[in-house]
Amino acid sequence: MEDDAVRTGSSPRSDGGETIAVTEETAEISADDVCVLIPTLDEAATIGDVIEGFYEQGYTNVVVVDGDSTDETRDIARDHGAEVLVQSGSGKGQAVREALEYVTVPYVLMVDGDGTYDPADADKMVEPLSRGYEHVIGNRFADMDDDAMRALNGFGNRMINRAFGFVHGANYQDILSGYRAFTVDSFRRLSLDSDGFTIETELAVECVKHGVETTVVPISYSARPDESETNLHPIRDGGTILLTLYTLAKTNNPLFYFGSLGLGGIASGTFIAAYVLWEWVQYHQSHEVMAVASAAAIMLGVQLLMFGVLSDMLVTLHREQRRRLERIARESNDR
Repeated sequence: MEDDAVRTGSSPRSDGGETIAVTEETAEISADDVCVLIPTLDEAATIGDVIEGFYEQGYTNVVVVDGDSTDETRDIARDHGAEVLVQSGSGKGQAVREALEYVTVPYVLMVDGDGTYDPADADKMVEPLSRGYEHVIGNRFADMDDDAMRALNGFGNRMINRAFGFVHGANYQDILSGYRAFTVDSFRRLSLDSDGFTIETELAVECVKHGVETTVVPISYSARPDESETNLHPIRDGGTILLTLYTLAKTNNPLFYFGSLGLGGIASGTFIAAYVLWEWVQYHQSHEVMAVASAAAIMLGVQLLMFGVLSDMLVTLHREQRRRLERIARESNDR
């Protein structure tokens, strides 16, 4: 880790369109204060090397939370000295939430057990936490092996990142990265419901929603070893992630969520109305039921649009009030 130092100044971060300064006061974080959390499911081919890699970097507090693997993942992890938990439910999201209940140190370094992430990047991931950041995302695209990601997967990842930036107003560069460092306190402030692999997406959205000080660091990303099989399906899982991004906008960006539904209602109602008018002008045929449906769709769309505007105002006021209370709390602690 770095030597003790004190840095002055600030580092800006993007949080829903606003810039928040983070004071760069660097105090060394001991590896003993960091729990390396590795969610696994049938990773017998790689988990041993992953654990040893973190040991070599000085991180000996390693917890493997296993989703009831059918191979020797748990035995191999125990043989390499890791603490092994078997999750009570299923899915990566549920595993992470359950494991955090057993963490007694202030910092967590979360990483996949498939051998694609480099333990040598651990210090780089943890260091921003010493400067006041609460959540760190490793950007795989900064140094990615040519064969680490299929062309379809790469396209899907970039599309999802652009969608996240458009919908939620923050540029985290790689929201699907499985290499994360965060404070336990910040994690417990988040409202996480995802049970599956969409946990990374939900973490990114919740960081924006709750004003968690987040930064991105470049990391290396390698191809999955040939003997290790992926549990992801690009098209199906990509669609699920996009749907999750849209659904989570309900409470983080209600103007987009309800506004898009409202505009859809108005557009469909207008289309039906145009068809009814065309039929009446051309053939003197009336479609009373379709006309009523058109009016209802337009009225519903307008109401949803208005509801989105009001909800957005409430969310904005809530965020301003939260920042005010946090500032008061910081000022009280400084006295």
